[in-house]
Amino acid sequence: MSTANTQTSAPGRSDLRWLWISLMVFSVAALAANAFLRKDGMAHRYVEVIEFERVEAKAVVESGANATGTETAQTEWVDPTDARLANGTLRLVEGVAPIKWKLHKDVASTTEANETSARRAAGDMSAPVVELSMWNSLGVWAAALLTLGIFSFLYRDNPYYKVSESLLIGSSAAYWMINGFWTTIVPNLFGKLAPDVVRAYAIPSLPVSEHPGLDAGLAFVPLILGFMLIWRLAPKGGWIAVWPLAFIIGTTAGLKLVSSIESDLMAQVVATMKPMVVFTAPSTSAVASSAVSAVNFWATVGSLVGVVGVLSVLTYFFFSVEHKGAVGKAARLGVWFLMITFGSAFGLTVMGRITLLAQRLEFLFNSWLNIN
Repeated sequence: MSTANTQTSAPGRSDLRWLWISLMVFSVAALAANAFLRKDGMAHRYVEVIEFERVEAKAVVESGANATGTETAQTEWVDPTDARLANGTLRLVEGVAPIKWKLHKDVASTTEANETSARRAAGDMSAPVVELSMWNSLGVWAAALLTLGIFSFLYRDNPYYKVSESLLIGSSAAYWMINGFWTTIVPNLFGKLAPDVVRAYAIPSLPVSEHPGLDAGLAFVPLILGFMLIWRLAPKGGWIAVWPLAFIIGTTAGLKLVSSIESDLMAQVVATMKPMVVFTAPSTSAVASSAVSAVNFWATVGSLVGVVGVLSVLTYFFFSVEHKGAVGKAARLGVWFLMITFGSAFGLTVMGRITLLAQRLEFLFNSWLNIN
């Protein structure tokens, strides 16, 4: 009996496999046609090339009415078209070659790049120079293929998905590690221990401390705690890492407790202490004539709903009285308020995920397939 079932189910799996193979072949053919047959192609990223040039110049100081002026020792790098070079306020330093570099600015769309290139080809020299960026185009291809790799999990778990998932997790971890190193460790630790070195080689805009000695002494505390935390990787003495971990958890819990009380608990308590009947603010003429303010209907309804919701939810969690009669009805009303709240929060979360999905689909169709 089992053999017969196996024999009858095998063709179904085979047909499904051929269906997916046919779909993949059709997709590859469609991508090839979109890439090579269309004039604009696909995944083409263009950049606007902005050229810069700077020359070294010295300031000229006039020493008298008929003097030709003397150069100061201080120099600065200025644009060759600087007006101060023309009027003699600045003078070029001889023997110093100018510095030239290019800045690449992303172009929003292929259509804009084509229009800009057409303007420049027609003789409009005010139009910026636009060229195809190979690296940006390869980046679009990589992002698109990895996005499709994540989407492939909708079919089933496969090596393509696992590779994409591993790259996503690894690159995210590496990004946040580098970001934390340069935004936290370098300015807050190394910047306190060796501010001159950090200012010279890493962060020129590092603020100058008024108490460098005190800052350096305090910086040794997180440095020691950090080494103790890494001690967990040592073969022996892993218990040493428990102390900085306890310090981190305790400090974070204390800080979050205060902020949560202020932002969540107190804010909700204050929100319930509002007038149940809301009046519209009177105009200047109404105040002058001592007119009575009108009742704001919808604001009043909102206040009443808030009060009823708070009282009914509190009644639901009040277990000292059996939920019967009026108390039971109020508790059931509180359940409705709770479900509406949880449903709204869940819906907001789902909408956030749908927004992410829409962004990825927009990227695939617009940036990759060039279908606008």
